[in-house]
Parts: sequence; C-alpha cells; structure tokens
Amino acid sequence: MSTAILAFERDYAQHRRKARLTFVSVTVVLAVLFLLTAEASNFFKITQVTLADGSRAERWVIGAGLPRLGEYLAKTIPDLSWATLGSDLAVWFGRWQIWAKLLLETVLIAFMATVFGVVGGFLLSFPAARNLAPNGWVLWLSRRYLEIARTVPELVFALIFVFCFGVGPLAGVLAIGLHTAGALGKLYSEANENIDMRPLDGVKAAGGSWFDMIRYGAVPQVLPNVLSYTLLRFEINVRASSIIGYVGAGGLGQEFRTAMSYQEYTDLSALFVIILVTVIVIDRASEALRHRVIGIGAAT
Repeated sequence: MSTAILAFERDYAQHRRKARLTFVSVTVVLAVLFLLTAEASNFFKITQVTLADGSRAERWVIGAGLPRLGEYLAKTIPDLSWATLGSDLAVWFGRWQIWAKLLLETVLIAFMATVFGVVGGFLLSFPAARNLAPNGWVLWLSRRYLEIARTVPELVFALIFVFCFGVGPLAGVLAIGLHTAGALGKLYSEANENIDMRPLDGVKAAGGSWFDMIRYGAVPQVLPNVLSYTLLRFEINVRASSIIGYVGAGGLGQEFRTAMSYQEYTDLSALFVIILVTVIVIDRASEALRHRVIGIGAAT
C-alpha cells in the first residue's frame, strides 16, 4: 500500500509540475502578445496636451483622451427638468415621426436579411459539416464560401451593393443577409457535427438517400440550436442594420450620419435610446419564443 501511495504522490507531483510549467509558459506567451499588440495599437503612446494655463505637457494617450470622451458624452445628454419634462422630451425626440419610419425600415431590413441568411446558412451547414458532407470537395467548397461570406464586414458588402443597386434598403438586406449566411452557416455546421449519427445510420440502412438522412436524422436534432442561433442573429442584425445606413443602405444609420455631420449631439443620444429599447424588446420576445418552443418555463 505504501508503494502505491508513493507512486501516486510521485505522479501527482509530476503532474503538478507540468501544470505549473504550462501555466507559466501560457502566461508568458500571452504577456508577450499583449505587449506586441499594445505597441502596434499605440496603447503606450505619449502625446502632448494643452493644460488649463495654456502650457503644453506630455501625457499618456489614454489618460489624455478619457476627459475628451467625457466631454463628448456630456454633449449628448439633453437638458431635462422635472417641471418641464414633457416639453423637454418633445424637444429631445422632436424628429420621432421620421425616426419611427426609419426604425421600422431598420427592423424590416434585419428581418428580411435574417430570413435570407438562415436559408443560405442552413442549407450550406450540412455539406459544411465533416460528418455529413457527401465528399471532400463539397466540404471544402462549402466551408470556403461560408468563410468568405462572414469574413467581409457588412459595411464593405453594403458599399458594394450600394454601388451596384443604388442607395436604399435593398443594399442593406443583401449585405446583412450575405454576412448572416456565413456566420449562421458556421454555427449550424458545428451543431451538425455534434449530433448522434445513429438515426442517420438507421435511415441509410432503410434505403434512404443522403437528403433523407439529413431530413429525418439530422434536422430534428439540430432544430433547437438553429432556433437559438437564429433569434440571436436577428438581434445582432437589428444593430447592424442601424449602422449600415451610414453608407446609404437604409435604416436609422443615415440619421446617425446626419446627426454627427451637423453635430446634433442630443439626436445621437435619442437614436441610441431608440435602438436600445428596440433591442431590449426584441431580446425579451426572442427569449420568450425560444423558451416556448423548447418547452421550458417562461423567461424571468
């Protein structure tokens, strides 16, 4: 017994030494990468600032920039008084009729783009999964397409489609939809790779084709994950569609551009509040729908 205990203690001590060595090695590597990244991003840059008395002094760029950030944010806060709250809010959201129409356009762009992205990503997720792809070439082509679609930012796609189809919501739908297909196709394919293959083997043994295996063996297993990823992506697309309008692809983004161009700072905060409330509502509705579909208690 003592020999077994000594052997266990020796193995345990050796395992602890390896764990400590691994921890130290990973920490050193991460620290080096952090320093290199910080240097490349000018994190440690020293800049000159003008002091209150007019003299110049050197300061760390982060320390020098934070007060300016505070000044900018302070400009976006409207003057609200409890005695005149109604009129103050009316002034703050004075363009609410225009913003309401653009908000509806933003949500519709996100919805339509999500539909296109779900269809494209769902169909390509099965040939992009290692355990479901019919052959290596199909797997390679499917994965490369999904990588290209999600690598290019929505703004770049929006600029391309604005050039091709003109200013308007169509460019936004195509840009977000293409990027969504790439992102969801990746998530769906990973869910496909974690399924139980026995139902598919049963369909194949019964004489089913590859499409039958996917339809009856794979799809029922991944539907809960597909629903969760889809609802999350719709929320993300609402935020994305409110930004790509900055380049003329429809939605509230054009109002952001106008407010920044004319330095209407309180309009920026009003638009932020509108988008924040919209995202919260969509998040709660999506959570309730997801819980209802998968059969668990109501959201808290």
